Amino acid sequence: MKAAAYIRVSGLVQGVSFRYYTQKTARELGLSGWVRNRPDGDVELEAAGERGMVEELIRALRVGPPAAHVRDVQVSWMDKNENEYEGFRVTF
Repeated sequence: MKAAAYIRVSGLVQGVSFRYYTQKTARELGLSGWVRNRPDGDVELEAAGERGMVEELIRALRVGPPAAHVRDVQVSWMDKNENEYEGFRVTF
């Protein structure tokens, strides 16, 4: 089953390679979408693909890369098609 989610991660998630960790993990899971830093210190992303793979990404985001300290992960499921994205990219 295909799914898409908007995800917001808070904690110590900027300056610790969180976006690149997210991109690498999402690509390994065959997902498409984007990730970027927010001005408030959070990281936000949209990910689309097989629902089980999106859920696996969410589990990975709760841990993050070694230098990160994730405080919270908020997920909103969306009605989007994975074809709306070109691969999985880091945006600024």
